Amino acid sequence: MQFQEWLRSLRFSGGDSLGALASLTTYWLVTRPRPIQPPCDLQAQSISVQGDQSCRRSALLKDDDLLEFYYEDTKTVYDMFQRGLRIAGNGPCLGFRKPGEPYQWISYTEVAERAQVLGSGLLAKGCKPNPKQYVGIFAQNRPEWVITEMACYTFSMALVPLYDTLGLEAMVHILNLAEISMVICDKEDKAESVLKIKEKGVTTGVPPGPPKPQDLAVVCFTSGTTGKPKGAMITHGNIASNTSSVIKILEVKDVSISYLPLAHMFERMIQVSMFCHGARVGFYQGDISLLMDDIKTLKPTFFPVVPRLLNRIYDKILGSVTSPLRRIILHYAVRRKQAELSSGVVRNNSMWDRLIFNKIQASLGGNLRFILTASAPISPTVLSFLRATLGCLIFEGYGQTECTAGCTFSMPGDWSAGLCSCLNFQHHYSSLQCHVILQKSSFSEQIAQMYSKSSI
Repeated sequence: MQFQEWLRSLRFSGGDSLGALASLTTYWLVTRPRPIQPPCDLQAQSISVQGDQSCRRSALLKDDDLLEFYYEDTKTVYDMFQRGLRIAGNGPCLGFRKPGEPYQWISYTEVAERAQVLGSGLLAKGCKPNPKQYVGIFAQNRPEWVITEMACYTFSMALVPLYDTLGLEAMVHILNLAEISMVICDKEDKAESVLKIKEKGVTTGVPPGPPKPQDLAVVCFTSGTTGKPKGAMITHGNIASNTSSVIKILEVKDVSISYLPLAHMFERMIQVSMFCHGARVGFYQGDISLLMDDIKTLKPTFFPVVPRLLNRIYDKILGSVTSPLRRIILHYAVRRKQAELSSGVVRNNSMWDRLIFNKIQASLGGNLRFILTASAPISPTVLSFLRATLGCLIFEGYGQTECTAGCTFSMPGDWSAGLCSCLNFQHHYSSLQCHVILQKSSFSEQIAQMYSKSSI
């Protein structure tokens, strides 16, 4: 009798189990991770221009016309900041912090007001509101750097960044070449003169005189390989065109950490793209040894980086795993995540993320959506490892100052390493054509040289 009752309960439990299994299957189908599909054939990421095989453009462009801007109202850097101002208003724009304290934020409205006041003060000191007026800036990354830049653009003046590694002789050459009579610095002995300029700006209140796309925005001097520094003359149209290729992936909720030199175009393009969507930029404290603490506090969603820093993160992760058993578990978890990556799945909520990688991700704030690495090649081993452990998109980029910043960019859905062949995507570098020249060489059968043509 007891056996029959047990059988009846087993049948009942079996029915419940089937229902539970069906529910779990439905839940999995609805919530399962979706692979990222490449927007084009990864074996044909570029197309020849007018039949010329040496000239290539993005396969995602409808025709040979390159992008000049992404939004109709963003044809200059001034326009792009104003768009962010309309979106965010009194929302946070520029963040800074003191040691051991949380980030403090300056709003978009306040940045715009300070920029107009400072720009008016520069005019009162004799600067002319036109692109032939060069204003130098010699400072570390900080909110005032951006405010100075926007002050120049509010009145159509051009900016000339200076930086320590140029050396004294090179800086003197630049000051003389560009005939710069006004340099804004971050040193204490210069603060008094800047404050006087600000006071004059408050009293004069000159209305803005925004630039045109063809107007010069910045003269970016690079050390080059030979001789004295050369200045790349970059217009507002160049910047609007270049950012049109990356701008769409950003949202108002995004946060970026600023520590790469603002005197270089890589960091500048990141920030302009952030401002266009009313997103936030938090500055590091100025001490690279405290950068990881700044990142953990800021919790960025976007992390522009150079390979050297990613190598340090990679070494630190491996160095922290001293137990042979833990190391075996770590590498097994990495292989499982890499298997997901190979099928196009990028996520940070898998079992392996919760059990193994959560502390690694938390050390970088825990909110990363994507990372962009540029300036030098990155080891495929490091790249593949970090894509698995960080659980976010990691793109590779190639660029040069003379092309404003970015030239090529790795394709979403392409998780190989060392390929930046896409020229590019709706939100990648659709604003450039690249010409490839093959040359014979005594030490190599063929050397590929590349030069780029911007849409502006």
